[in-house]
Amino acid sequence: MSLPAAASRLFRSAVRAQLQPAANLTSKPAKHNISAGEQAIAMTVLFATILGPSGWILSHLEDYKNKK
Repeated sequence: MSLPAAASRLFRSAVRAQLQPAANLTSKPAKHNISAGEQAIAMTVLFATILGPSGWILSHLEDYKNKK
């Protein structure tokens, strides 16, 4: 089964069309350099805020199951 001529042309033109970016994004160097210490503090805070509550819930899971 071959495609009709119109569908074949439409398909070929769609494949050939180049994608245009949705936004004009440019890559530039950072305005302010972040030191390794600042990065370490930021990562520590990030992990503590995400893993702290999760760890608390998981460590007390049996208490939540047995609560009457």
